[in-house]
Amino acid sequence: MTKWLVCEIEHCSAYMDQSKRRRGRREGDGRKSYRPSLRKERSKRLSLCLVGMLPVLVVHGGAGQIPKERVEMASAGVRAAARAGYAVLQGGRSSMDAVVEAVTNLENNPSFNAGYGSVLNVKGEVEMDAIVMDGRTLASGAVSAVRNIANPIQLARLVMEQTSHLCLTAGGAGQFARAMGMPEVPGDSLITEYARMRWKKNLAPNANPVESQMGKMGTVGAVAVDEDGNIACATSTGGMLNKMEGRVGDTACIGCGGYADNRAGAVSPTGHGEAIMKVTLARLILFHMAQGMSPEEASDLGLATMKERVEGLGGVVTVDPQGRWAARFTSTQMAWAAAQGGTLHFGVFSGEDVTQDIGDPS
Repeated sequence: MTKWLVCEIEHCSAYMDQSKRRRGRREGDGRKSYRPSLRKERSKRLSLCLVGMLPVLVVHGGAGQIPKERVEMASAGVRAAARAGYAVLQGGRSSMDAVVEAVTNLENNPSFNAGYGSVLNVKGEVEMDAIVMDGRTLASGAVSAVRNIANPIQLARLVMEQTSHLCLTAGGAGQFARAMGMPEVPGDSLITEYARMRWKKNLAPNANPVESQMGKMGTVGAVAVDEDGNIACATSTGGMLNKMEGRVGDTACIGCGGYADNRAGAVSPTGHGEAIMKVTLARLILFHMAQGMSPEEASDLGLATMKERVEGLGGVVTVDPQGRWAARFTSTQMAWAAAQGGTLHFGVFSGEDVTQDIGDPS
């Protein structure tokens, strides 16, 4: 069931964002000063303000430069994942259930760099990272450098729910998976021909795996707010193309590869992991949102900071407690989709926002 979210006007960030933009100039800035319109003045007398619609879910399939022949594949993949996660929310289940369902869907899709389809390390093997976070309790679970697991995001959730730790890595994570009864799969079963081709190409001495990564659909993730107002995020990745064995990027690091807090919102990033880690991108964006910025404004500022300080490109999906959301990126493209109020939004290119009914199978 879809719910309109209602808040008191004096605490309504949607209203505050608009009124700030219309309020007068700072002294000496040379810009003309405007008072809010009569309509705005009257709106201050209202006790309630409709600012969003719950539930909502937003997913991404990685930032980069997607080859032409794979653009539609990427878009179809994120749309399918958004529908899957949103169906969970419509069934009255939690935001955590929804983001895990959406990311599991993406991990099972060979088009993306997560689960089946992950890029290979320098030895031609799959090592994966994943994280989940519950905004209600700030509980989190992560795994890093895991092998032989088809859905690392589900293992990350088990770390959160069944241990007192935040992250398990490599062999220890594998041992925990076996103890939890999670089936192991042969490593080769996670490798696609596309991933193997890109690995071989980047073994050349003059290859640049970071630059080449932009030609492979990347890290996947999701953020959601359920009808009870609880927020969650999930992110999963095969990491960086031809990385050193044992390399762990941003995804498994809380505040970098994801963060969720009912008081501020949730973020799932994608891009060059080392750059994301240097600016703790997810937490940085939520800091700006806690100061009153909208998801779009905060996402743009966080991404601009990463580009300016460490020359890093990437993207994020972001949501706030009121159900407002954003899908923003500084890379050439990012496949994303958002489901809210029975409508599916999606895009790949900058400025693109296509809409269709959530029930439309196309």
